[in-house]
Amino acid sequence: METAEILEESGEADMREIRIGKNDAGQRVDHFLMKALPALPPSLRQKYLRLKRIKRNGGRCHPEDRLLEGDVLALYIGDEFFERPTAEEAWRTITPRLTVAYEDENILIADKRAGMLVHSDDSGDENTLINHIKAYLYEKGEWDPSCEQSFVPALANRIDRNTCGLVLAAKNAEALRILNEKIRNREIRKYYYCLIHGTMSPANGRLDAYLERDFAKKTVRIRQEKNAETRSAATVYRTLAVKDGLSLLECELLTGRTHQIRAQFAAAGHPLLGDGKYGTNEQNRGWRQRFQALQSHRIVFDFKTDAGILAYLQGACIEAGDADFLRAFQEGTLRRR
Repeated sequence: METAEILEESGEADMREIRIGKNDAGQRVDHFLMKALPALPPSLRQKYLRLKRIKRNGGRCHPEDRLLEGDVLALYIGDEFFERPTAEEAWRTITPRLTVAYEDENILIADKRAGMLVHSDDSGDENTLINHIKAYLYEKGEWDPSCEQSFVPALANRIDRNTCGLVLAAKNAEALRILNEKIRNREIRKYYYCLIHGTMSPANGRLDAYLERDFAKKTVRIRQEKNAETRSAATVYRTLAVKDGLSLLECELLTGRTHQIRAQFAAAGHPLLGDGKYGTNEQNRGWRQRFQALQSHRIVFDFKTDAGILAYLQGACIEAGDADFLRAFQEGTLRRR
């Protein structure tokens, strides 16, 4: 037999055996289990090895042990872990790596790194922020899908893959309803840092336009006139510093449209540093800025109406850690070659 084979279930409940074939020999136990049982969360895998619910040839095995052809692994685990996870259950295969800016019993605010999707898309990448949040809450024992009828932890706002910073998530349905309502009514204020090419005139101001989405190109176009395909966009900005041909701005979103900041400043003649979609290669060449220089850096809870179970958050201000581009700009190391 070349590869591992799942043998008949034994008489004991929730126990199956896997015989190791030639092609699977030589692997570490933990690496083999990760591939053979992708629905088994990494935290449970380590726990079951420690508690001897996963045995090798009838005895204890360790994560670093090397498998031999003919070895038999006995697994005293639930049947659900032998099923291939669906896209909705991809979180089960993830070891949570999450920077938490704020957390309580109702909400979690993650400080997302640039390059990570918030939700899965047609790329097939399941290493998403929401999957890391699900894995994190499951590992903490705060969420168990087997005990829920329909609710899953969910995000209340989104930021682009290559934008870093704060993203709001709800741990229960009531918190999600309130967050969505407060964002819609502009009772949660969102601030961003960005680096743009050149300088804005005036240094402080407001950008108003209409955005029209191009779904084929996954971009938006700026329109000055309203039509059936456009949505209004408003951004307030102030210039914090100017150096080396770049300006550091703080922006407050008065609307939350797709690519709003990126498209509006590009239309004003000052695209964001590192933005290959709305800027140009010539502008970005030599800066070594991998992602657009944009961070969701501050969230302020500014409730004007009843906030129910989230009323205690009134006036709270949550800030992200310093983005790489911000630190480099402040230190003077972000210079064009």
